[in-house]
Amino acid sequence: MEFKPKIELKRWDFKIENEVRQWWEKEDWWKFDVNSPKPKFVIDTPPPYPAPVWHIGAAVSYSLHDMIARAMRMLGYEVLYPIGFDRNGLPIELYVEKYLGLTPWNTDREKFLEACRKALDEFVVNMKNVLKRLLIAADIDNAYMTDSPDYRALTQATFIRLWNEGLIYEAERPNNWCPKCKTTIADAEVEYKEREGILAYVNFRVKETNEFITIATTRPELLCACQAVIVHPDDERYKRFHGKIAVVPIYNREIPIIPHKMADPNFGTGAMMVCSFGDWRDVQLFRELNLKPIKAIDIDGRMTECAGPIKGLKVKEAKKKIVEILKEEGYLVKVEKIVHKVPVHERCETEIEIIPMKEYYLKQLPYKDVLKKYAYEMKWQPERYRANLIQWIDSVTTDWPISRRRFYATEIPVWTCKKCGYKYVPPPGKYYRPWKENPPIDRCPKCGSSEWEGEKRVFDTWMDSSISILYITKYLRDEEFWRKTFLEGTKLRPQGYDIIRTWLYYTLLRVHQLTGKRAFEWVFINGMGLDEKGRKMSKRYGNVIKPEEILDKYGADATRFWIALEVKPGENYRVIESKILGAYKFLTKLLNVARYISSFPIVDNAQLRATDKWILAELNQSLEKINRAYEELDFHAVAEEIYHFVWDKLASHYIELSKKRARLLDERFTEEDAMGAWYALHQSLKHVLLVLAPIAPAITDYVWRQLYSKESVHAQEMPKPRKEWNFERELEIGRRVMELNSQVWKLKKEVLKRKLKDPISLRELEEHGIDVSGLEGFEEDFRALHNIL
Repeated sequence: MEFKPKIELKRWDFKIENEVRQWWEKEDWWKFDVNSPKPKFVIDTPPPYPAPVWHIGAAVSYSLHDMIARAMRMLGYEVLYPIGFDRNGLPIELYVEKYLGLTPWNTDREKFLEACRKALDEFVVNMKNVLKRLLIAADIDNAYMTDSPDYRALTQATFIRLWNEGLIYEAERPNNWCPKCKTTIADAEVEYKEREGILAYVNFRVKETNEFITIATTRPELLCACQAVIVHPDDERYKRFHGKIAVVPIYNREIPIIPHKMADPNFGTGAMMVCSFGDWRDVQLFRELNLKPIKAIDIDGRMTECAGPIKGLKVKEAKKKIVEILKEEGYLVKVEKIVHKVPVHERCETEIEIIPMKEYYLKQLPYKDVLKKYAYEMKWQPERYRANLIQWIDSVTTDWPISRRRFYATEIPVWTCKKCGYKYVPPPGKYYRPWKENPPIDRCPKCGSSEWEGEKRVFDTWMDSSISILYITKYLRDEEFWRKTFLEGTKLRPQGYDIIRTWLYYTLLRVHQLTGKRAFEWVFINGMGLDEKGRKMSKRYGNVIKPEEILDKYGADATRFWIALEVKPGENYRVIESKILGAYKFLTKLLNVARYISSFPIVDNAQLRATDKWILAELNQSLEKINRAYEELDFHAVAEEIYHFVWDKLASHYIELSKKRARLLDERFTEEDAMGAWYALHQSLKHVLLVLAPIAPAITDYVWRQLYSKESVHAQEMPKPRKEWNFERELEIGRRVMELNSQVWKLKKEVLKRKLKDPISLRELEEHGIDVSGLEGFEEDFRALHNIL
């Protein structure tokens, strides 16, 4: 009998991946059918922000999300898996400013917006191609855009509803302000970075005693806004000053010395000046002590008129200048260089200031308890990230400032009557641009005036992003679709851990406010891709690896198998090319295994030998672990189990043990004996292809269609363990046989210096301590493999 492989390919050629993707585009197994009787599974896939450079770590996270979609389809769900692009917000404005030389304050607004749109369109084309090359099975060509009129109309509709319910209001209060971006930012957009600074020790004269009290401060430029000095009530050094008056150096303003527990006796001198506003402790103290704030810094990050000799200077220049003046006038005791954590804007890493501004706010404090309840109710992978959300919820102390003084974002749909100040908010449904359009009303319902000022501010981008789950489930647009997907479906949020406090938190908040429901049943957290040295990839460091560079060398399947095999759920990982090469080698190994197995006829049943029962029992145990791992969305565990089964058991041992029997190369074996091997080989390969399909979709589909069906492997059900394959006795002996195989191979190669196919006698094995007794049912395959005389 001639055994000729049906699969001719000897090495996996990832150029085939494009051909396989074209098959999928002509088929319908991956398309969502809302009328399907299957249970619905909704994946609120994070819409990536279009950028000129997309690094490999960010891109391959979408492979993990695609694995979820593919696995859930095979587990029997109808999967809604949309792709979108998050196109609102600062990043594109900063790009246009830096590379096109257009500034939003010195450029016609429409011209600036058009420049942003054009750049975003170019970036999206490239990113769509990358997603396709990563073999993402979704409607990429028709991806949604958060800057589209219908998306922005939905964002505005949610604002209108919450405004009408009294959950949004306008107020002037201290806010985080980015002098570079010239906008208010929320607490969730603030990061703390270690920066070099100074600690200036400054003498304040005590009016009543003419003594000096020394203040240590990192913000001497805010002396002009100092309205009190506090000392700890129990600090013996300062008890005599309680209730007395201090005179602010240079500015000669009289301020109270107040005992307060917020003063830290162990920092600096233990005496602290309270300024508007050095940090959020100052904000709290001003409210508590009913102090009148002085605006020392303007929106450009320059000192105001009240700063006197340092007015007009940028903060850093002002800090340096005021220290010089203090020294000249004899108030400076000393200056220490320090490294301390300072708040910066996460987008541009500019040090923020706290400036009173009039903004729109969304109430969030009343919802902390229900959001914590949701945090506990949701299923997390991995579990430990639940604590991140709970800690963030506990840290929230103020309402969310949702307005921004930028341009490329969804406009706030409000017009203000110029005569009486009445705020007109239009009915929902349309996309409004108040800065450009007249309101859909003739006269002010309060005073009858017809003169309006359209709102120029826009929303914080998270106001758009936080309703992505509502947008993809057609909230307010298709009631039946919404019911079947959002209300009746299982909803999952996959995302990075770095945006738990923003995207996840704000989504839970907004969805609850709008629907009274929990946004998700599942949260899947992926880690961050780092460079070989463990550093975050950044243009700043010059260490960004583009996904195209990896895909051009190894293809998508190898990249996907690497990320699944390398990364435990939620863990950061290093992008090391040698490991991606290792994943590619595994795929070639799998192809060679498939090529070998394709030589043999496919049989539905056969008389099994002990060796065949053993590999099926191993397969069965692997299926149990793999099914459990897929249900937990643990792709690392899936990939690891597949790798060890294919490489360490199927290829290294079973194929070698059964080869002479399968190929009828030994006269002691009959065709009936061979059929047992054919059956076990094909069953092993079929099941490996099925369970590997969500992770390495192209090679599995290619081999599957070559051997088993014209219908895609991805249209099949995830295989379950079979009771009839629970061969416990054979499993136990088979594992001993694997150990013996390794011992015999080592003996031949390292001790006897023979080739592995050379004969060896039982006596030689015994002389070298290898006991081959008790191999009931395995003897003939074992003897044939090792050519035992």
